[in-house]
Amino acid sequence: MLRILFLMMTLMAAVPQAEAQKKEISQARDYIKSGKDLEKAEDLMAKLLQNPQHRQNLKIHATLYDAVEAQYEAANKRLYLHQKQDTAAFFNLLKRLYLVGEALDSVDAMPDAKGKVKITYRNNHAETLTRLMPNLYAGGTFFLKKQQWQQAFSFFETHIDCYQQPLLANALKAQSDNDNRKVQAAYWALYSAHNMKDPVLTLRHRELALQEQGKRELTLQFIAEAWLQLKDDSMYQATLKEGFEAYPLDAYFYPRLTDCLTSDKRYEEALSITDKAIEACDTCRLFLFAKSNLLLNLGRNDEAYDFAKKVAGEDFAEAYFTAATALLNKVAKMNERTDKAAIQALYREAMPYMEQFRQAEPEEKERWAPALYRIYLNLNMGKQFDEIDQLLKK
Repeated sequence: MLRILFLMMTLMAAVPQAEAQKKEISQARDYIKSGKDLEKAEDLMAKLLQNPQHRQNLKIHATLYDAVEAQYEAANKRLYLHQKQDTAAFFNLLKRLYLVGEALDSVDAMPDAKGKVKITYRNNHAETLTRLMPNLYAGGTFFLKKQQWQQAFSFFETHIDCYQQPLLANALKAQSDNDNRKVQAAYWALYSAHNMKDPVLTLRHRELALQEQGKRELTLQFIAEAWLQLKDDSMYQATLKEGFEAYPLDAYFYPRLTDCLTSDKRYEEALSITDKAIEACDTCRLFLFAKSNLLLNLGRNDEAYDFAKKVAGEDFAEAYFTAATALLNKVAKMNERTDKAAIQALYREAMPYMEQFRQAEPEEKERWAPALYRIYLNLNMGKQFDEIDQLLKK
């Protein structure tokens, strides 16, 4: 008895609710027909949809769609007639129309009580929204130019999402140029997320963005930065390697990749990468200098010295240090008794390189002073030795 009473009370409470709902839908329809108070029509339907009981009500969704579409058309007309219209508000209306349309379509595609699906609105809405997609992309570029990255990202992502939505899937298949526009939207979404310093959003559409061949080089840089922010060393290095293999002369990929490898003491791997870089440009002094340092780390002192000599100069003062160090390393492996003459010759050969490094980098005293102390001591250069001795004591 109590259950029956509760059911009756529930049904009685639902009647006024249904009447109020019909009244609000009717009021919203009147606003739309008049072309006035369109925002009120949208607000009425949006409030109804806040109630979980109404979220699958097709009439409410359809009325909401019509209210937003009417606002968009009115704003579009004002722009066309050069009347006062906020451009950002115009584009935001358009994006809202897509979101409302997608929500409506998901309800429209639900099976009825008998399990049958009868889609009412899709064809007409798909035709409208497909036609307006260039404006959706334009909205992204509008906010992009204003450096409003969050807004730009949301427009480009909405554009990309259109291709996944059942509402537009069939209509978009017939358009040959949309695939390229989708790829462009993915790149600009990634670019916007990069400027937002949001690595997760930067990576969201990376596979699609990489298909934009004209911007692939930059895309790989942004992807690498995102992995670095996320502290994923494996993916960071993998992206650097991919970028280097495709663009060996790019100033971004090679130095960062070799830095990673040398930090991990993977000198042989770094040397292999450097040799590939030299194949791409055998006159690039940066690559030759890098090779000299890697050879030095591998204990291949003769080769390190030869490459350091090729690039040593004011713009590569570090190469002076590498050349001198390679020679001093050779001395360290010799016998002081049996190789005395050869040792003296190596010290004399190393001396001008270390002195030139001192001249170019006077602040690097901790590096050149101990080496010159050793050279002057072994060559019996009293005056020069005393100067260095005093410097070290200070």
